[in-house]
Amino acid sequence: MLKYFLRRMAILIPTLLGVTVIVFIIINMAPGGPIEQRLQQIRFGGGDTSGNTSSSRGASQGVSDEVLEALKKQYGFDKPMHVRYLIWLKNIATLNFGESFTYEEPVIDVIVSKFPVSLQFGIISLILSYLVSIPLGIVKAIKHGSFFDLSSSFMLFVFYSIPSFMLAILLIVFFSGGSFFEIFPVGGLNSEMYDELSTFDKFLDRVHHFILPLICYTIGSFTSLTILMKNSLIEEIKKDYIRTARAKGLNEKVVYMKHALRNALIPIVTGLGGFLTVFFAGSLLLETIFQLDGIGLLSYKSILSRDYNVIMGLVFIQSALFLIGNVLSDFAYVLVDPRIDFT
Repeated sequence: MLKYFLRRMAILIPTLLGVTVIVFIIINMAPGGPIEQRLQQIRFGGGDTSGNTSSSRGASQGVSDEVLEALKKQYGFDKPMHVRYLIWLKNIATLNFGESFTYEEPVIDVIVSKFPVSLQFGIISLILSYLVSIPLGIVKAIKHGSFFDLSSSFMLFVFYSIPSFMLAILLIVFFSGGSFFEIFPVGGLNSEMYDELSTFDKFLDRVHHFILPLICYTIGSFTSLTILMKNSLIEEIKKDYIRTARAKGLNEKVVYMKHALRNALIPIVTGLGGFLTVFFAGSLLLETIFQLDGIGLLSYKSILSRDYNVIMGLVFIQSALFLIGNVLSDFAYVLVDPRIDFT
């Protein structure tokens, strides 16, 4: 078992490097890099326009060669692409992700500053998904084919089919816009008077602001997990050892909860590896609609502004957490069912 995990960890490193190489090449070959954007700012902002005005330079038109060379040196573009990647890789070894071109501060500080929003919604969404979906899936499996099973499946698929951003707009119109009800705030994480509230009132204020975006974050995740739990349990109760348990006269509750459930939970365990990615849970559309300054919005703004260091930092951390999460999923498999042997 130990050899298996060491082998997985050894494969993880080249996989991670492969991801970063591909992303690094793509974002560096994309037009409209930070130098071009800076040159645009200089021209339209009335900055330094002295010297060479050759029309052949495109974006650098009207900017002297000295300024152009200084900008290349500032952003590190005075070196070939492969050299820039090796320098980035060397810095990563010391967890130095560089400095953000846009925010002009260390990338890790920029990313960490967006954690609170994504972390809160990610953890709560994950916990709610499992707390609701597993019991619901068990009940649906026990009552398979009943009215409850059919009606709950219908509702789950309706929820699953609604795009989260559309649901967000509907919820705001009905519950925040004032046209129908005005129960919840339109957006934000807290109210303007938040700092003046007591601790308990601060908690209630956060909950008040959390409800609508949380519904949009979690509503779609219930369906796949519930159906997976239900189908997994139904498959288990068809097996011979369950028939043997029933033949012994065991109570149905004991048959389901003691004998079948443990094996039925094995497919559910695969999702636990995604726990690490909750640190980066974010949705550009939901964060925009509900005015939440999280990781999703940061990723979008970084791509638009060609903030390479932030993009590479996000890709590296998210990829590493995803790959480590997969290894942890395998470990969880063994914990749930010791009969599984990866060797």
